[in-house]
Amino acid sequence: MTQYDVLTFGESMMRLTPPGQLRIEQTRSFDIWVGGAESNSAVGLARLGMKAAWLSRLPASPMGRYIANRIAQHGVDVSQVVWAEGERLGIYFHEKAQAPRASEIIYDRKDSAMSRMRPGDLPDGLFKAGRARLFHSTGITLAISASARDTLHEAMRRAKSVGWRFSFDTNYRSKLWSGAEAAAGCDSAMAQADVIFCPLGDYEVLYGAASARDAIATLAARFPDALIVMTLGIEGAQALRHGGELLRQPAIQAREVGRIGGGDAFAAGFLYAWLRDGDVADALKWGVAMSALKYTIPGDLPLVDYAAVASLAAGASGGGLIR
Repeated sequence: MTQYDVLTFGESMMRLTPPGQLRIEQTRSFDIWVGGAESNSAVGLARLGMKAAWLSRLPASPMGRYIANRIAQHGVDVSQVVWAEGERLGIYFHEKAQAPRASEIIYDRKDSAMSRMRPGDLPDGLFKAGRARLFHSTGITLAISASARDTLHEAMRRAKSVGWRFSFDTNYRSKLWSGAEAAAGCDSAMAQADVIFCPLGDYEVLYGAASARDAIATLAARFPDALIVMTLGIEGAQALRHGGELLRQPAIQAREVGRIGGGDAFAAGFLYAWLRDGDVADALKWGVAMSALKYTIPGDLPLVDYAAVASLAAGASGGGLIR
């Protein structure tokens, strides 16, 4: 039997957020959250009942164990994590705000244990035929360091060579690299992908402004072997199947509580339904349902209930207020 439905690979960090709408300079305490694009998606998949694992590199310290424990408690297999003695955990600060003051992200992740991961750190025997169905990662892993980028490319090569499918989310972060650097860095990963997640906002930074229809058509022409999936913010999501059929799914309105991780939740919902039966239209419904529910949950992790997602996806038509 397949050990994992999905193996995700990337960095998870500790997030420190002042309570309420306090500014960092005035707070006396921080709320602690755990978050990372790939582990967020792994948690979402596990909450939906899939066998999900997360591969990363963490410091062998109480901080590193805190991260692994929080991810594992939601059903994700963390046995493939590489432990590093004497290294540091990446941290980021999130200052929440209401308009007109903008929320802010401040990274403290340089030289983190994950950024120092090398191809030789990949666990022996992990990438074997039949051991997993799909390998998933994002542009963040490519951006954090040259060695992490090399490691992802080697992991992609191994996964594809043994018959696993590969999904890739551009997940652009302006504080990690420029749009031009991201376009160059992501192209080689997207060329290997079976599924590409690219938000319209990412596309515009990487390749230039375009309509939603033109953007997805351009990606499909550039990467003809991939299923292209594009989130459109408040307009929902779309996918372009092999053969040129464009599918659209309206967004589901949600009162925002926790915006961070919404895209990772979408990827988890989409991959769950797509791996289950290959129905792209249904996968879009599960993606927007997961994302909408995540917006109502504090923190980075999509701590959804299967029944709630299934119910919302079954009636996903856009415009419905989550109460």
